[in-house]
Amino acid sequence: MKLYLLSLGAGLLVGIVYSLLNVRSPAPPVVALVGLLGILVGEQLIPFAKTLISKEPVAVSWLNQIKPHMFGHMPKGDVRNDVVVSRQDQTQSDS
Repeated sequence: MKLYLLSLGAGLLVGIVYSLLNVRSPAPPVVALVGLLGILVGEQLIPFAKTLISKEPVAVSWLNQIKPHMFGHMPKGDVRNDVVVSRQDQTQSDS
């Protein structure tokens, strides 16, 4: 989650700098997101092609290379977040 917040913060910072310089973003948001998706998928084409050429099962490439890179480590609902735990500890110590 920290990575997502840092990414959002970096984006906000760039947006503020653009605003202060009176510069419009180089692409509409949807076009920019589609471009980022293209970059992400394009990064995986060479490793995927190598998997096909070496005649390894495609599932191996998907599970070990493509899926972790494209989707990252998704947050799990059953794992307690450190922030939540520390807040609960703080409220218990306050009472």
